[in-house]
Amino acid sequence: MGALLTACNTDQKPQATVTSTTSANSSDTLATAAVADIVYINSDSLLSNYEYFKDARTRFQSKTQKAEKDLQAKAAAFEKDVQNYQRTGGNMTVEQRASTEQKLSQRQQQLQQQSQTTGNQLATEEAEEMKKIYDRVEAYLQKLSQERGYKMVLTYSRGQSAILYGDNSLDITQEVLAGLNSEYDQEKTAASTKEPAAKKK
Repeated sequence: MGALLTACNTDQKPQATVTSTTSANSSDTLATAAVADIVYINSDSLLSNYEYFKDARTRFQSKTQKAEKDLQAKAAAFEKDVQNYQRTGGNMTVEQRASTEQKLSQRQQQLQQQSQTTGNQLATEEAEEMKKIYDRVEAYLQKLSQERGYKMVLTYSRGQSAILYGDNSLDITQEVLAGLNSEYDQEKTAASTKEPAAKKK
């Protein structure tokens, strides 16, 4: 999402001292009101400091590491069996060698399939988790915009944004972060109070 912010400076000759001052103040007020309708957040800072995102990333990393260890263990066992066959295959009959090679080939295909399936599942879960995060942020921004009267909330990411400069007064990243983390903290507190009650039953 990007937007081009422009500032217009108009030079007008004052016809009277009182009139020019009033006109200038009125123009400044209108300009400030217009700019206040548009604010932005730093998406890099938002994600790196959003507690829900941190927890989701930790859960996903743990799941990914577990899947990788499982695949590595199976691959190591397969490699061990291949090496064992290479050492003892010469003592087998033709039928035994054919049967063993077929089984090893099937296991290799199963490992490759499992690796691909696991990778696809993790990619899907990651995409779903990111959608949840953006949905949560969007819902909060909609609520905040209704409260503050924002007409548009832009996102800024260094090196990947159409916003080359934005006044710091329009940056609501910290405010949004505080609100999002507060909501998530309340959710975790509510969930933790429900768990003991469920266990008692």
